[in-house]
Amino acid sequence: MTTEHEPPNDLAAAPMGAALPAAHEVAALIRAGGWPHDELFDRFLPPRLRQASGVFWTPLVVAARAAAWFAEQGIGTVVDIGSGAGKFCVAAALGGDCRFIGLEHRQRLVTAADRLARLFQVDDRVQFIAGPLDPANAPAADAYYLYNPFAENRFGPESQLDADVELGEECFHRDVTATEALLRGAPRGTYVVTYNGFGGRVPESYEKVRVDRTLPNMLRMFRKAG
Repeated sequence: MTTEHEPPNDLAAAPMGAALPAAHEVAALIRAGGWPHDELFDRFLPPRLRQASGVFWTPLVVAARAAAWFAEQGIGTVVDIGSGAGKFCVAAALGGDCRFIGLEHRQRLVTAADRLARLFQVDDRVQFIAGPLDPANAPAADAYYLYNPFAENRFGPESQLDADVELGEECFHRDVTATEALLRGAPRGTYVVTYNGFGGRVPESYEKVRVDRTLPNMLRMFRKAG
């Protein structure tokens, strides 16, 4: 999870009384290489999910860096494990040419994410799947993205997003174990990108290829070498 940060460039929060940009204007800015303040993007989420963004959803500056890394490595398909309201998948799709699949265990978040993808007109390259992570049935991908998706299991009830799904230490260990198994079984050449980790260890068969320590939390990219 993360902390609040300054906007990366181009468009800070609009001055009081100024007209806020529409979704297509925000999309055009991102496609052109600019990244607006998170608040301007988050306002297209339902109010409850908008309020949770600073803790649960990937900041735009991180999505921008990840999208650049995907392009550098020629990555075509990315699976976001714990995709939440869809912010990372939609923003990174606007910032590049990858296809994104989000895995999320809350159905209402998948519904919100589908709406966000349609609103920003990337639903031809972005889809979301509701359900638990199962290494045997996880979508094949060139890369997997994880923004500490299981940390909520260790939050107190007052800090959890809601009580719609089972949470707790047992769930944490089950999901971390499933992720490690997924990465171990992935084909050679598979990438994994973590932002603030995922609670487990990237298998030793992966080599670190990128690190960014300038972001609110550490962003790392690994590639499976053997």
